[in-house]
Amino acid sequence: MSTRMKIALCILARNEVDCVKIMQPLVDKQDKNSFDEIYLIDGGSTDGTVEYYQQRGIPVLAQSQRGRGKAFQVAIEQIDADAYIFFSPDGNEDPIDLPRFRPELEKGADIVIASRMMKGAVNEEDHLIFKWRKWVNNAFNIMANVCFRRKGPFVTDSINGYRAITRDAGKKLALSAYDHTIEYQMTIRGLKNRMNIVEFPTIEGQRVAGESGVPSFKTGLRFIGRFFTELTGKKDQATVGKW
Repeated sequence: MSTRMKIALCILARNEVDCVKIMQPLVDKQDKNSFDEIYLIDGGSTDGTVEYYQQRGIPVLAQSQRGRGKAFQVAIEQIDADAYIFFSPDGNEDPIDLPRFRPELEKGADIVIASRMMKGAVNEEDHLIFKWRKWVNNAFNIMANVCFRRKGPFVTDSINGYRAITRDAGKKLALSAYDHTIEYQMTIRGLKNRMNIVEFPTIEGQRVAGESGVPSFKTGLRFIGRFFTELTGKKDQATVGKW
């Protein structure tokens, strides 16, 4: 029998006020049982993102250091919950999927990933002839599964940020990446530790406003570095991460 968990929805943002004004009302329309609490974890916004959430009575946790990975760590360290759903309000992640996390977590999943790659899913590049980002992502998926998977099914989307993790799993994995490789690290260490990783198909949308601050080429190099760091067991350098 599954036990009802206390689940926190963690909105991750830095200077995304134009996006959150569009996406947060869609989040508000979802089943209220999808999560028990909601927080903004802010990476140093100066454009009104923080004020937008404060005006709605949503607690804001400020990061002491920039970096997407640091946002994950702040959630696990500071929010008293059994599990955390991580959501980026830029339009790529569909709020309609929020109710899909709780059932899997309460059935015993350690990590739940909304996959853009599995059957029934849609990647934002699927309409293109040359799907460069998708192909690179799939290469990272293969590398992670071949080198680290000990049991369970092939993980089809090892780097997608739309995911959930239990508090116990987060503590055990001792996540240390400060940048956008945090999800890849989480998946790799979950595979290493034979954790129960569950995926469901999602439809990836297009960014609703502004431009992404994540350069594809540099980010790809960071993922390569993350793979070899996890493969060799080296420790991360104590540097400030990039958002």
